[in-house]
Amino acid sequence: MVDESVEPERRRSAGAQAVAAVVVVGGVVGGMWGLGGVLPKTATQDGKPATCSASTDSTLPEKYVSPTALCTALNRADLPVLLGTPDEHAETASGSAGWMTLAGGTKIASPEADVDLKTYSVRLSASYDDVPVAQAARYVDSTSQLKKVLGHPAVLYSDRTIAINFSLGGGKASTGPGGIARTLLVSTSAKDGGDSFEISIWRQDDVPPDDEALFRIAEEVLPTVPGWTAG
Repeated sequence: MVDESVEPERRRSAGAQAVAAVVVVGGVVGGMWGLGGVLPKTATQDGKPATCSASTDSTLPEKYVSPTALCTALNRADLPVLLGTPDEHAETASGSAGWMTLAGGTKIASPEADVDLKTYSVRLSASYDDVPVAQAARYVDSTSQLKKVLGHPAVLYSDRTIAINFSLGGGKASTGPGGIARTLLVSTSAKDGGDSFEISIWRQDDVPPDDEALFRIAEEVLPTVPGWTAG
């Protein structure tokens, strides 16, 4: 028997990718991605929607949004409706206090939260890399499109997922190509000052995710995240 899950192939935000690209162009070799302060993924019990686990978020300074705050903002009661799957509910909810370490030792905070439903998975992350969204747009896929979300600069782009197969008989996990994830990178302010939030959605099958659902989530969720500036 095989259990299959789907995860985005790239965990770095578009902004973080832009920083890495700038570093390489500048002649510094490489970068390293690290995770810390992972919140336990809380599964649903007795058919009830999953809730976000409590965490002290001790690995991130207070000036950054916490994984708990991200998970709370994303794991809202109407998330299934926003996704277009009103009969479903959150089955798991988790967050992590992520860091990306560039060559030379510079660390960039990148906390994130994930909520998984039967059909969709959704990820909300924050980036503090000082790369404006308009600049980051040059480092994502060739089909990226400049957009506006509630008056804030944004980029809509695609990413590839990988399917991870776990053998319940004790065998090793195997990976293979998955479907498409659709992502919105949105500046936290209308001035595009360098900080950003990123929302990604992907399906557990090979069907492309719904862009309209992605925009609905962004418009409802982002204003509730600490650090968002209305305008």
